[in-house]
Amino acid sequence: MSLTRSGPAGTGAAGFGAAGFGAVSAPGRFGVAELRLALAAPRPAAGLTSEFRLVDGLRTHTRRSADPGAGVPPVVLVHGLAVSHRYLTPLALTLSATHPVYVPDLPGFGLTERPGTAYDVSRHAAHLAAWLAAYRLGPVCLLGHSFGAEVAARLAADRPDLVHALVLAGPTSDPAARSRLGQFGRWLVDTLREAPLQAPILLRDVRDARPWRVYASLTHSVRNAIEADLVQVTAPTLVVFGDRDPVVPPAWRRQVARLVPAARTVTVPAAAHNVATTAPAQVADAIRALLTPAPGG
Repeated sequence: MSLTRSGPAGTGAAGFGAAGFGAVSAPGRFGVAELRLALAAPRPAAGLTSEFRLVDGLRTHTRRSADPGAGVPPVVLVHGLAVSHRYLTPLALTLSATHPVYVPDLPGFGLTERPGTAYDVSRHAAHLAAWLAAYRLGPVCLLGHSFGAEVAARLAADRPDLVHALVLAGPTSDPAARSRLGQFGRWLVDTLREAPLQAPILLRDVRDARPWRVYASLTHSVRNAIEADLVQVTAPTLVVFGDRDPVVPPAWRRQVARLVPAARTVTVPAAAHNVATTAPAQVADAIRALLTPAPGG
């Protein structure tokens, strides 16, 4: 099912404001307040707190919300290859009004301990499974963005018992540009279409991860054939794109939607690759729709 929206949808951003952080921008924007909240960890802010747990021998950081007590499945957000929990903060805050939200930093990224090697998709998926076990979570609604979508798809294919529903946001990588140069070139185009205040987050994240790890992770990404995992997904699936995303062009969007059995698709107008950052209300509304049982179901 394709749901292309013509404007901002929903205002489910309860919990965005916090004393000392100011009011956030309207949905669809990324302003100073969002930037400050994204960079707040490990300090508590706007209802989000940080936790550190030992997972497979690594001190792993998780940014999480309080449980709203609604008996709904938790939502786990998985970041991309050069970034961390930080840029997913707008979506985490928006979803936290109705769902418990967890945003772990993958090994080597954000505030999680840095192993000596860069994990490939399989090792990240295995770490994520161990992280779910450490938190006694599952099945969950699992959202992966960009490279995180590759990790999420692998976990959903290998461990369907852990995934109640799957959300693939801007999944990489398009076979038509499955090379480091091809992906980097598309990413450069995307930087011209993103909200400028995301740049400090990216710089902080690359500093934390180290450039060599980002480069190695990109190598792992372009060597990973996500198609083999997509056809094995059995969980209800939502595929989300920004309509101005050069990293995930229309032909690849259509192919992803065809590969995942009975996937729903949502294209967010005016959004680029970081759709979860700049259009959190639209993405959150689509996730809630995915998780809402059909009448009589």
